[in-house]
Amino acid sequence: MVPYPAMLDVSHELVEHVSWLLYERRREIKSPWRRLSCFKQALLALAHLRKNETFAQVGAGFGVSEATAWRYVDETLEVLAAWAPGLHEALVGLGEGDFVIVDGTLIPTDRIRADEPYYSQKHRRHGMNVQVIARPDDTPLWFSRALPGRTHDLTEARAHGIVQACLTRQILVLADRAYQGAGATVRTPYYRHREQPEHYKQFNRDHAHLRAPGERAFAQLKSWKLLRHTRCSTNRIGSVVRAIHTLLTCTYSG
Repeated sequence: MVPYPAMLDVSHELVEHVSWLLYERRREIKSPWRRLSCFKQALLALAHLRKNETFAQVGAGFGVSEATAWRYVDETLEVLAAWAPGLHEALVGLGEGDFVIVDGTLIPTDRIRADEPYYSQKHRRHGMNVQVIARPDDTPLWFSRALPGRTHDLTEARAHGIVQACLTRQILVLADRAYQGAGATVRTPYYRHREQPEHYKQFNRDHAHLRAPGERAFAQLKSWKLLRHTRCSTNRIGSVVRAIHTLLTCTYSG
């Protein structure tokens, strides 16, 4: 491999923040010396997440082996994922009179067609289903753990406790047609009918406008190219999503 100069489109403050978390981690496990400094380890991990380069590529760029690059990234993901909020923690401060957007997306993976649980008929590809709860200003509050792509959005929302948690706090939930039948405080569009009344159509237009931030929340998540097409084990995707959520939170607070 031939190294070349490159730029990473993240802020210097974000790299520093991640490096401080890694510094605390090294102090905790009493491992002060590494081949790379905390800053360079943070930069390596962010480059892998942001650009979806292989471990061999990022390792060569930082002068470490592929195995070492994997260990550095895995450690960084573990540190970042630990800071991601749980469902009930994410809803703190919200209550009656507030509303959130709930939506699901597919994280594409490299799987063979025989892996039926991972194959989404809706998207016609293999992947893992992830749910998001977002504010009306498109700030993601919480991302779920990843389930096989065949899982229906409503099934996953119920499995994660989203419907019940929002009902308990009397939080209004706006969702698409995939969540019809959820009941509680979940509001979905009307079914399309040939002779649908005009006020139903207007309701659906307003509903779609208010739900748009959910899509933008996923767009922010997938701006980290690793999640546009993952090559890692499906068991690690949940950790990757939680780690990137922590990075997004750092970006907002910065």
